Amino acid sequence: MKTNVFIIHGAYGHPGENWFPWLKSELEKIGCGVFVPKFPTPENQTLETWLKVFKSYEQHIDENSIVVGHSLGVPFLLNVLEKTGRPIKSAFFVSGFSSLPGNKFDEIMKTFVERKFGWKAIRKNCKKFYVFHSDNDPYVPLEKAEELAKNLGTEIILVKNAGHFNEKAGYTRFDLLLERIKNEL
Repeated sequence: MKTNVFIIHGAYGHPGENWFPWLKSELEKIGCGVFVPKFPTPENQTLETWLKVFKSYEQHIDENSIVVGHSLGVPFLLNVLEKTGRPIKSAFFVSGFSSLPGNKFDEIMKTFVERKFGWKAIRKNCKKFYVFHSDNDPYVPLEKAEELAKNLGTEIILVKNAGHFNEKAGYTRFDLLLERIKNEL
């Protein structure tokens, strides 16, 4: 059965930035279906508007699906995983958080994290979690990744000097992430 992979960008993001186009291309080469939705940001960036956009992709989610979230894409996916009626195979979270990271973008991200997550339901709806974080992320402190990993029952994959895993930090490809996803296929 074909594996569908969903790549979710963050605040101020879009499908054509960072390592997303590269990862999409690499995964399609090995037969995956890859979806990289465009969400409204920063205008109209709320959990509600993002969930509306994602609604049209839900039909492609099944027990073989994999989700990849970057930055704000992580708490978005936590919200999806908590409420989905379709458990998935694995989740890859990059520079993620589950409570406000304490930066200048907090105000436009608060609807995604302004409540307690149902961690038991999230863990029930996804078999395996991977949390990637950098030791020098300028937007999301390491403590936020530690909190996320603890709640998911997994370890942090710490990458040295990766910043926010974005183009500014030199991330137009992400070989370690691709390798880990391939291990799940």
